[in-house]
Amino acid sequence: MIKLLAGIFIKDSKNYSNQKVRAAYGYLCGMVGIVINILLFGGKFAAGTLSGSVAVTADAFNNLSDAGSSVISLIGFRLAAQKPDPGHPFGHGRFEYIASLIISMVIIMMGFELGKDSVGKIIAPEAVEYSTLTFAVLVVSILAKFYMFIYNRSVGKKIDSSTLKATATDSISDTVSTFAVLLSAVLTVTTGIVIDGWVGLVVAGIIIFAGISEAKGTIDSLLGTPPDEEFCQKVQDIVLSHEGMIGIHDMIVHNYGPGRVFISLHAEVPSDSNFVHIHDTIDNIEHDILHETGCLATIHMDPVDTRDELTAEMKKKVGEIIRAIDERITFHDFRIVSGPTHTNVIFDIVVPHDYKLSDEEIAKIIADKIHETDEKYFAVIDVDKDFTAHQQT
Repeated sequence: MIKLLAGIFIKDSKNYSNQKVRAAYGYLCGMVGIVINILLFGGKFAAGTLSGSVAVTADAFNNLSDAGSSVISLIGFRLAAQKPDPGHPFGHGRFEYIASLIISMVIIMMGFELGKDSVGKIIAPEAVEYSTLTFAVLVVSILAKFYMFIYNRSVGKKIDSSTLKATATDSISDTVSTFAVLLSAVLTVTTGIVIDGWVGLVVAGIIIFAGISEAKGTIDSLLGTPPDEEFCQKVQDIVLSHEGMIGIHDMIVHNYGPGRVFISLHAEVPSDSNFVHIHDTIDNIEHDILHETGCLATIHMDPVDTRDELTAEMKKKVGEIIRAIDERITFHDFRIVSGPTHTNVIFDIVVPHDYKLSDEEIAKIIADKIHETDEKYFAVIDVDKDFTAHQQT
């Protein structure tokens, strides 16, 4: 249904990186979500009231909260789609993350309220009478919520929307919750065992867990997370596909919300290159990155001496020393400055954020090892961090 509606109401509906298309998908999914959840709330509330089931009633109010979440999603997409202004030159894309966080908080609060009602039903249980209407409403709800999970997840991945991904997670948790309520009803009808309150408590727990999980993911996005490894590799491939590019390092991806990503990096080039030509090449690389990824790139040019034999030999030795200490450490911007009494060996190292030694300690260990190879060598080391590396688990 979403695909059909998108084809009718969204112009250029397959251009998922376009901000107007993203916003249109957000509005469409939000409106469909509101309609479906209100209908489910009405059906479940009526069935829960008639049967006296706190689990069914709890599930009904869960759908009502989902309708409210869809409204928040619409507002979030509307605010995120605003154009950059003097006060917010990077746009308003992070409003989408804020909307996701609000949705997560609503889910968590609703879960606690439902849990409180369920505990009351456990302490003071009441008779529950299920009807054909109750079973029909629960089955329809399971099918509807599973459908919502599928389309929200699909669209969320296509337009890279944290809000729709959060809504998809909420939908699948609702599917599981309603299925648990259905099993409870079947058990009560077939055996006479009433576990309505306990099932309501389980449903509340599922809702709370889903809310906390989504809140964590959204907070991570607001704080800043490493970019996808596939994305980093694509940027590196674009840079190195151009003549004269030796390597890249110090890449940082600045994310101001979906569709508002900026890249900065250092590109290594031969020091004896024609720098007017290299500058033109780097301009072309920045245009290619924009065209292929939709991201604005700023590239710093690092000249590297590729012909001096002493530099090449010393670079090889330093590489062996660093790898012997820890293979996770890399180095770049290597050069040597020779003098009458000593030679400075200058380079940067990149160490993991969670490295057990301080920057000063690891730099001293490497410098001492280099000095041990020849007393005239003195290492000058700057320590960098990798802003694209994912945590190792």
